[in-house]
Amino acid sequence: MTDAPISAPAGPDTSGRSQWWDVWDQFKTHKGALFGAAVFLFIVLSVTVGPLIWTLEPTFIDIRARNSGPSMAHPFGTDQLGRDILARMMAGGQVSIAVGLTAMLISVLLGTLIGVTSGFFRKLDGVLMGLTNLFLALPLLPLLLVMVMLFRETLARSFGPEMGTFILIVSAIGVTSWMQTARIVRGEVLALKEREFVLAARSMGTPSRRMILRHILPNVLSPIMVSATLGIATAIITESALSFLGLGFPPDFPTWGRLLFDAIDYLQQYPERVFWPGLAISLTVLSVNYIGDGLRDALDPRIRGR
Repeated sequence: MTDAPISAPAGPDTSGRSQWWDVWDQFKTHKGALFGAAVFLFIVLSVTVGPLIWTLEPTFIDIRARNSGPSMAHPFGTDQLGRDILARMMAGGQVSIAVGLTAMLISVLLGTLIGVTSGFFRKLDGVLMGLTNLFLALPLLPLLLVMVMLFRETLARSFGPEMGTFILIVSAIGVTSWMQTARIVRGEVLALKEREFVLAARSMGTPSRRMILRHILPNVLSPIMVSATLGIATAIITESALSFLGLGFPPDFPTWGRLLFDAIDYLQQYPERVFWPGLAISLTVLSVNYIGDGLRDALDPRIRGR
């Protein structure tokens, strides 16, 4: 009589485990990315939930409290008109982050569309890459300034000063920042076209549209996500630069860049007015860059399996 073989204890069933859980597991190992995600989440919650707690209006003028320092009534002090700087910081953060996210979506969509089209369809490659190189050769800041000067009044009359400026800023930033995404995506698509699964799908007569949606786009998700995170940081910095130059939103519509611009005349007397918006911009950009590093590692299958 022979003993029955003893089977090893069964481990956890991972057959139905989603790929996104593997991405999250790899993302958690990047300490800088976790720190960046925590800081960015804190900033977003501060500017969205904060106004529900700190209900003082950012445009409320208390001329008797102007140029006051930090206090219980005004933790960040007040500006030259007596407006609460904390309330203006939260309102400005909403605008700056909204500009960053919206401009990023425009640039990533444009860059992905042009990159995939250029890499997949050889006949269009020369034209689209020539257009990309042309945009890369243009001086972007003067181009942004020209766009703002040309279309500001038209959009302000059509949509109002605030919404018109918002549409103008996000459109200008998005239209002038898609080139890096297009170059990166095109390179990935050119490499994917020679892979066995793409060649097999082509030999089976799979339509180009289906091949792009099913085989190409899922495999270029990693560089697209990294470009998206970096695009948020670039858009926030660009909007801040335009507002700092006085070409962004109206004075009564605060953004972090506008707060920096308004504080320049009082830099020597009240340096903290420059410190707070500068710190907010720096922390937001730094946290987004760390998130991009973590996503790059987490979405790369060559690293995720380690």
